[in-house]
Amino acid sequence: MSTLDLATTPADATATAREATGPDRFRALMSGFPSGVAIITAVDEDHRPWGMTCSALCSVTVDPPTLLVGMRSQSPTLAAALHTGTFAVNLLHAKGRETAELFASGDPDRFAVTAWDTPAGGAGPHLTEASRAVADCRITETVRVGGQRMVFGEVYGIRELADTEPLLYGLRSYRAWPSPA
Repeated sequence: MSTLDLATTPADATATAREATGPDRFRALMSGFPSGVAIITAVDEDHRPWGMTCSALCSVTVDPPTLLVGMRSQSPTLAAALHTGTFAVNLLHAKGRETAELFASGDPDRFAVTAWDTPAGGAGPHLTEASRAVADCRITETVRVGGQRMVFGEVYGIRELADTEPLLYGLRSYRAWPSPA
């Protein structure tokens, strides 16, 4: 465990922390913190579907029900969501690993090989075979942090699709939620 010298200034401490943490060390740290896997979807002004695999997702509050999603600032999925002011959060089930990998790959034809629909009032495509549930969200706020944009979405619709274990990602691999003992 390291400590900072009390004589250092806040600017010195920040510079030291950045040097000690770097992107590779930070990725290694966070790989030990497993999370659920989601695919964020939206449609652009031409009604073209966009989507990206995401593990930077968390619940913010239940009243109003709000999710926080981190998306790369240059992401076409983010651009589509900002255009419409909405996005869908597809929470993947344990058998959704191939879909997670497909949407992480950047394959331009991912929607051609994935089962999906957009129900009336939906915020974006619902991945009907890979998702446990889908939350339709309205963007309420965004905040830029580094090369990411943190997007707050108020949930206005929930669709349950499968009663099965969620897909998890941690230690740089996918896993199913363990069965109860």
